[in-house]
Amino acid sequence: MNFLEFAVWGAYLTCMGIYLSNIGMSSHIGAFFAMQGIVSIFMPALIGIIADRWVQAQRMLGICHLLAGLFMFAAAWYGSTSGENASFAVLFTFYSLSVAFYMPTLALTNSVAYNALTQAGMDTIKDFPPIRVFGTIGFICSMWFVDLMGFKSDHRQFITSGVLSIILFLYTFTLPACPVSKSGDKTNLVDAFGLRAFTLFKQKKMAIFFIFSMLLGVSLQITNGFATPFIESFGKLPEYAGTFGVKYPVILYSISQISETLCILMIPFFMKRFGIKNVMLIAMFAWVFRFGLLGAGNPGSGVWMFILSMIVYGVAFDFFNISGSLFVDKSTDPALRSSAQGLFMLMTNGIGATVGSFGAQGIVNLLGNNGVATPTCWYTFAAYALLVGVSFALIFHPKKEEIQV
Repeated sequence: MNFLEFAVWGAYLTCMGIYLSNIGMSSHIGAFFAMQGIVSIFMPALIGIIADRWVQAQRMLGICHLLAGLFMFAAAWYGSTSGENASFAVLFTFYSLSVAFYMPTLALTNSVAYNALTQAGMDTIKDFPPIRVFGTIGFICSMWFVDLMGFKSDHRQFITSGVLSIILFLYTFTLPACPVSKSGDKTNLVDAFGLRAFTLFKQKKMAIFFIFSMLLGVSLQITNGFATPFIESFGKLPEYAGTFGVKYPVILYSISQISETLCILMIPFFMKRFGIKNVMLIAMFAWVFRFGLLGAGNPGSGVWMFILSMIVYGVAFDFFNISGSLFVDKSTDPALRSSAQGLFMLMTNGIGATVGSFGAQGIVNLLGNNGVATPTCWYTFAAYALLVGVSFALIFHPKKEEIQV
């Protein structure tokens, strides 16, 4: 289930920018990626309410993937028949509807997995992480498939995603049944949407933490949207035309996901050695290197900078997400912890990623070359990440017991 869940996403997430550039929509890449953040603000909560009270989670998972797959097929069909004459409004609508039903499945798969493991008498804390790794493996396999098959540049990446969604829809019929709430209590929308967690903004340290979470979240989707078109654009220069990176930019980019998997194993050591705040700082400055190395590298003699940028991504992504989640857990009242975790995800992957996608598009439109990022763009992103990291180091001062593990 986890393999298929993330393979659906990996089919287009890192190469959609290439396709959009090829059909003259490079100026809209930011909007496509921002939509993932926009729907993440409300759709997971809405679908979660339905799964908790009326429809078994594994059935809801299947329904969402069926709809996501069908709308992705519609996007592929429209892209195929329209080619370079495709209308942004139509393609974006089909894509948005697909993403609106896909994003809630990220949480649903966790619920289904925890239920299955509990029914089997297994320890979710011990046994789930090795299973979740198969999600990243699925993401990487899907990336490699669309690159090797030549789908990274056209609508067939959407077909691949749709097929995988339909396969997972069919597979959900084999999953153990998840219970629904039989309680007569009416769902409290304030609690369902995690709105009570906003009371944490009354605490100065938590307000600062969540604001910086949003500021860091700005960086999350920038490379997903603009890195592979940037690497492929070197193919216009004769000295880089035949290089591996230009021919297979998605495979080169997949080093980021491999690094992400391996860096998870490093976190316990860094937590004990440096504490939560310093680990969060390491993540912030890793984003500086992530962007700066992309700007300085090239697919030829400078390909080592691209590779190092991909390796650094694991630190940049994992270290803040996990250390931030632990800080929330240690700093909030038990009654608010689930809502606080939801607020953390809202600030990073919802608001932050949405603002970042639109902001990055503005920078690329201003400083890029025909909608493709240039080294100047990446240096601008690196400067932003550096400013956030330095400000965080100077402003955020949690108590000692809150930053030690």
